[in-house]
Amino acid sequence: MKISVRDVSKRFGTFAALDRVSLDIRSGELVALLGPSGSGKTTLLRIIAGLEWPDEGQVNFDGEDALKHGVGERHVGFVFQHYALFRHMTIFENVAFGLRARPRQQRPSEADIRERVQKLLDLVQLNWLADRYPHQLSGGQRQRIALARALAVEPRVLLLDEPFGALDAKVRKELRRWLRHLHEKIHVTSVFVTHDQEEALEVADRVVVLDGGRIEQAGTPEEVYEQPVNAFVHEFIGDSISLPILIQGGAVHFAGRALGIDRQDNADGQAALCIRPHEVTILPDANAAALRGTIRSVHGLGAARRVEIALAEGNNEHLIEVDAPRDQTVTLGQSVGLIPKAYRIFEKAL
Repeated sequence: MKISVRDVSKRFGTFAALDRVSLDIRSGELVALLGPSGSGKTTLLRIIAGLEWPDEGQVNFDGEDALKHGVGERHVGFVFQHYALFRHMTIFENVAFGLRARPRQQRPSEADIRERVQKLLDLVQLNWLADRYPHQLSGGQRQRIALARALAVEPRVLLLDEPFGALDAKVRKELRRWLRHLHEKIHVTSVFVTHDQEEALEVADRVVVLDGGRIEQAGTPEEVYEQPVNAFVHEFIGDSISLPILIQGGAVHFAGRALGIDRQDNADGQAALCIRPHEVTILPDANAAALRGTIRSVHGLGAARRVEIALAEGNNEHLIEVDAPRDQTVTLGQSVGLIPKAYRIFEKAL
């Protein structure tokens, strides 16, 4: 089912949670709403669900005005961060709850309910837990059961609000892969809220980045990571180094020194130089580069180490973190030069 949001605004007192937001979600698409706290992502999800109402704007499901219908009439499945399973019910009864709660004339037969619940427990690979209670399950298992319960009512739309936020990192990673594979099987139009950039990039077909109640960028994971439209998106999606620069006379300056890099068609004025930590080469000779600094710390394991470098900026220091290959010698207090291998310049200074 296609979801169309047009010029939706929502205020809570003087706070603008959403400011004329427009978004189209294609049928069968898995979309991540990504942003910092207060960006408006959960408010947008709740408006799509029918749990909140916009002050202005439109929400359409397959061209039909969804705002004419309450949450119970929109056929939406909702999965919360904290599972919201009924403690006194078995896992089977939790999944069956939505079917049994339907009006009598719409309620399936008991045989149909049992068959559907069994299929859903098979789908989430937890049929062997049907007779247990929520407290007997792990957090990851409870969240999979919460998803099965949301799917039991055959929703037109599946909405997930920070579905893995309460779980530890290892379980979150496992469930992200599982959700991606599950979506490929069921193809229900799905929208999930997260502040975890890795989660959004790994799971979603498309990522919508919000800030201050507005959409900053919407695109595939590759697009928002490789082609951010502004410094905020560059910083929020993946690790990022951001330096305040001045473009003057067509040259890019940091701390009064011309860096000898392309200004990328930006006009003269204050700007931001944005670089990924892995896209910087560390040179042992500080005089070999216009951008230079002093190593303050070295930490991390694996193929690359993270090196903290202090760049002199007048009387102040600007600290950045750069990746160094495991076999490169770097020492505390060493003066080094830095060469950006790839970078983006955005006109608006941070």
